[in-house]
Amino acid sequence: MRCQKATLPVLIAFLICYVPVSIAATPEPPSRESPPSSSDKTSHETAKPAGDASPDEPEEGRFLRLTRDDAGSPVALEAAIVHCAPKDGGETGPTVDLVSAVHVAEKRYYQELNRVFADYDAVLFELVAPEGTQIPQGGVRPTGNPVSMLQNAMTDVLKLQFQLEGIDYTADNFVHADMSPDQFADSMRRRGESVFQVFLRMFGYAMARQAQEPGGSGDFRLLLALFDKDRALAIKRVLAEQFEDLEGSLNAIEGPEGSTLISERNKVALGVLREQIAAGKRKLAVFYGAGHMSDFEQRLADDFGLAPVSTRWLTAWDLTAEPTSATPDRPQRSRKANGNTTPASPADVAP
Repeated sequence: MRCQKATLPVLIAFLICYVPVSIAATPEPPSRESPPSSSDKTSHETAKPAGDASPDEPEEGRFLRLTRDDAGSPVALEAAIVHCAPKDGGETGPTVDLVSAVHVAEKRYYQELNRVFADYDAVLFELVAPEGTQIPQGGVRPTGNPVSMLQNAMTDVLKLQFQLEGIDYTADNFVHADMSPDQFADSMRRRGESVFQVFLRMFGYAMARQAQEPGGSGDFRLLLALFDKDRALAIKRVLAEQFEDLEGSLNAIEGPEGSTLISERNKVALGVLREQIAAGKRKLAVFYGAGHMSDFEQRLADDFGLAPVSTRWLTAWDLTAEPTSATPDRPQRSRKANGNTTPASPADVAP
């Protein structure tokens, strides 16, 4: 079943998963929740569907994928954890896992990531924020930023959770590895970029794709989904299909000279990675949006001598008719892949 791409679904998917997300300046300390039960079933280690990649078969260049059942219906939007190790096979060298983030996702996706992160010496995370900024466990209040407002609204519409609420950024092994707002603004100024310009690139890309596929029904399907009896599921299925063309979307954002949003921030993150390795850390993770990972993978190969060894897939969006939380033990349908201070001013989380 071929994905029909149109402007509105592409732009909404871009807004909720790729652009910066503002956080509040004065967060309210949330109550700490009990740690998730080990019986929760989220990843393919607890419920491994047919067609899932084995640990010894990395899917090179794949960081998000849409899986379908035998009838072609979407089953899940999945995010990758790609394990990278020394190319020369050295067992003493550091390893780096590229952990793809989806910023609005299932609650149990974030619970599983919290469990995974506990095993690393250091987890390098993205947060365009002043030095020393910390996110309290449970997230922060929404800001008045239009993008932030949209993303928070979509968590309700899609019955999903926001990344800042689901991930425990207070963990001792979490290390900030991103630009400050001033660095971000300076980089965009030097490169002659703006957030609006990035949005226009995505809009132009969406229009071009629609022109290549006359009769594309993405916008119409999204409209119908708004009136579906299971609106959250219907909208998720429409939006999830946009990620099948992740590479094209990223090319639209980056352009031939790269961009502040992806490549320049990746350089800062890898600078922190070098510092952590020099400090003796051996098992590390880079936790960034899936859109960053192709560039990270290439830079790890060129600058650190690391190559992908295996891939593990986690379900970020459950696209089955029955919510996973309601029926965690239901039989799995056959799947196949397609394809240190509180901030004093708003900061951003970006993919």
